Amino acid sequence: MATLHVDVVSAEESIFSGEAKFVALPGENGELGILPRHTPLITRIRPGAVRIEKADGSGEEFVFVAGGILEVQPGTVTVLADTAIRGHDLDEAKALEAKKLAEEAMKNAKSDIDLAAAQGEFAAMAAQLAAIQKLRKK
Repeated sequence: MATLHVDVVSAEESIFSGEAKFVALPGENGELGILPRHTPLITRIRPGAVRIEKADGSGEEFVFVAGGILEVQPGTVTVLADTAIRGHDLDEAKALEAKKLAEEAMKNAKSDIDLAAAQGEFAAMAAQLAAIQKLRKK
């Protein structure tokens, strides 16, 4: 059976490196599904969950990414994430609090730049909460 090597890295650390049968993640223009021998591709990714179906049959790995770049080669998938958090390390209480703070920042924004930054943070926290919900259904 064909597999592909998957690397998910952030500025802080390597989050996942291993063989997989399938990878799903939020592309800039919609959800992407990557199988072995996929056509080469480079695209931006949106905040959301990266789902990696491990090649050894031991299950799936979930990683939340707050955006970044995806590179696909026929045998390799590389996710260069702005921020990446392993699914089991996600903290719903912290994400809810950060979302509330972002909502307040949007209401109190004094410039377009402040508003844009708050909207970006709000979107990232909403995506993180959605990723937590996906992980719970697993």
